[in-house]
Amino acid sequence: MTRKKLRELGIKVGQLPPGSKNCITDVKGVHIGHVTLHYPLTEDENEWACTGVTAILPHGGNLFSKKVIATSFVFNGFGKSTGFVQLNELGRLESPIMLTNTFAIPAVTQGTLEYVLEKNPEIGETTGTVNIVVGECNDSYLNSIRMMPVKPEHAKEAIRKASTSKVEEGAVGAGTGMVCLGYKGGIGCSSRLVTINDNEETYTLGCLVLSNFGTQEELHTYNRFVGNEMSDVGTDSQTDGSIMIVLATDAPVNERQLQRIAKRCGIGLGRTGSHMSHGSGDIVIAFSTSQTIPHFSEQNKEQQFLLREDKSVMNSLFKAAAEATEEAILNSLTKAETKKGRKGRTVKELPFHLLKK
Repeated sequence: MTRKKLRELGIKVGQLPPGSKNCITDVKGVHIGHVTLHYPLTEDENEWACTGVTAILPHGGNLFSKKVIATSFVFNGFGKSTGFVQLNELGRLESPIMLTNTFAIPAVTQGTLEYVLEKNPEIGETTGTVNIVVGECNDSYLNSIRMMPVKPEHAKEAIRKASTSKVEEGAVGAGTGMVCLGYKGGIGCSSRLVTINDNEETYTLGCLVLSNFGTQEELHTYNRFVGNEMSDVGTDSQTDGSIMIVLATDAPVNERQLQRIAKRCGIGLGRTGSHMSHGSGDIVIAFSTSQTIPHFSEQNKEQQFLLREDKSVMNSLFKAAAEATEEAILNSLTKAETKKGRKGRTVKELPFHLLKK
């Protein structure tokens, strides 16, 4: 059966309308690229590469010379990500956002750094260094994580492949080996449109998730599902898992406002059954494309246009973040197909008949 997004199955989440693609690339200029690795690493097929890399670029230009406003928010910090300290200190994103598996953080950081240095020969010479942002989830149930199949070149390839097209979702890129709520998880997307001033102005908010958390029991308490059917996935030995949430918007907000919006992603995560367990890294990276900030400037001041927070638009953006996160997680489940991996393990796709219409 062809895997479908939630709305293609006749199920809607929330009240706000989605963008035309219902994915993060509805935010103008955002580029997404995947590299998927799925093949045996040993002749007996006991060890597998079942992993990958996903690249998120806020725009198609030079991200170091034209930075965007960004932030992160950590609900539960069981994770090995890089770049968040400076991201939150300065509120500026100057590299692609990269997603991968836990042990691939060094390789993906190196590959992304090499890519940025190639584009910016002034880094480390006539100007300072660059802050690379990489997030991760643990895919070791299906992926032979100790064999570290992800290499620096895979990060560069994911960046080069990035486009503004409708995002491929499910068991692709960084999501290839992920398990979510006891079924096959991975990459999921959704978007929302927020209209103000009597339909004169519309902002877009898009969400991409890397889902790798939770149990079937949690999923089946969620009111969009029926019955108590459990599949024999055999993931009881899996760790608590994690989720990386990437939020993009074209709304004119600063990093503090953006973090307020990012916090509402936790509402959407909770609606799917998550309680953010002890060993789960539940993290949001958010950015706004409303303007770029030049790395080099002779000016002592810079001008920003910001939304007023006491207007209804901020509440609508909060709602958009919650709705888009919830739907993106569900899309990661409905789009992901059954995958096999290391030690003869298989994780099954979510059966559509469990969904309430």
